[in-house]
Amino acid sequence: MKLTKLALGIAGIMLLAGPAQADGSDDVVKIGVLSDMSGTYSDLSGAGSVFAAKKAVEDFQKDHPDLKVEVISADHQNKADIAANTARQWFDVDKVDAIVDLVTSSVALAVVNIAKEKNKVALVSGAASSALTGKSCTPNSIHWTYDTWALANGTGKAIVKTGGDTWFFITADYAFGHALEKDTSAVVVANGGKVLGSVRHPFPAQDFSSFLLQAQASGAKIIGLANAGADTTNAIKQAAEFGIVAGGQNLAGLLVFLTDVHALGLKNAQGLIFTEAWYWDQNDNNRAFAKDYAAAMGGKHPTMVHAGVYSSVIHYLKAVAAQKGDGDGAALVAKMKEMPTEDKLFGKGSVRADGRHLHDMYLFEVKKPSESKGEWDYYKTRATIPAAEAWRPLAESDCPLVQK
Repeated sequence: MKLTKLALGIAGIMLLAGPAQADGSDDVVKIGVLSDMSGTYSDLSGAGSVFAAKKAVEDFQKDHPDLKVEVISADHQNKADIAANTARQWFDVDKVDAIVDLVTSSVALAVVNIAKEKNKVALVSGAASSALTGKSCTPNSIHWTYDTWALANGTGKAIVKTGGDTWFFITADYAFGHALEKDTSAVVVANGGKVLGSVRHPFPAQDFSSFLLQAQASGAKIIGLANAGADTTNAIKQAAEFGIVAGGQNLAGLLVFLTDVHALGLKNAQGLIFTEAWYWDQNDNNRAFAKDYAAAMGGKHPTMVHAGVYSSVIHYLKAVAAQKGDGDGAALVAKMKEMPTEDKLFGKGSVRADGRHLHDMYLFEVKKPSESKGEWDYYKTRATIPAAEAWRPLAESDCPLVQK
């Protein structure tokens, strides 16, 4: 009986300890950055996402110095099985409370289910599949930065409306590529265009010659690149060698990152139109973040994925503080949905019932070399897409969490 009373007394002290007991098992909030640290997506996420998570913790702790937070990281190598094994190890053994970034849709789709199973938190910034807030949504995950529906809605609609009404897709053969092709095809058709065909390439790929020849032979006005990272840059470079753009067809980069434009150079990338969530040179806060990032990352500049990691971690920590030590992952995500979002990179926003973070998106165009004022000065804004228009309407969602 005395031992029982002592145990109850200790438990009571732990419950009263407040935010320091945020994960429900010890006095440290542990965040795992699970990303591509060495492969095709490493520049747009990778070590930069670790920096972004640590920067968010540093900034949050200025006003919450008593909240203990630890950030760890691992390389999922763009393989869902490696990501799943790492997530289980982190949740079961290493006492990780939240996993962030999750670039690559197959990886993210695997990990959000494990977060649900373990009642932890998954904050997706790097992956694109709109299924993450559709049929694969969970009460333990939030999709933060962008998705295939928003990319298709922004870029696809703009191009069709300006005459690019016949399309052929070169698609990465995994969940992300399939979703991006599907969503963009729907937008093209809805706006009066036609899809003439598609071809799928292995992920990752080096040689795009056969795929480009098929696209060229289709006669489509627009060749939609439903891929990302090095796959996109390789396809664009090889398209130039085949004279595809010179022959009258145009390329649509359906997912283009700042690092892709940097790798291509303005001469090759000029005129590309695409949709993104964030750009480093939009305002003073973004520029300040980019300056710190560049100082830590050898002069490189951050992508929207890095900004999304920062923003999502800030909001997660706000929920942890508000919950005062509740380690229930689903409860924390519910709190994140309840609270409006606001941080220095994404400004004000909200998290919807399906786990979709709502914020403005932007239609950018790559500058001509003569328009750029220096290295990393690559984008000009063609349009702001308001949050109310940027995302799939909730009424069209097949997320099980959404009441019809």
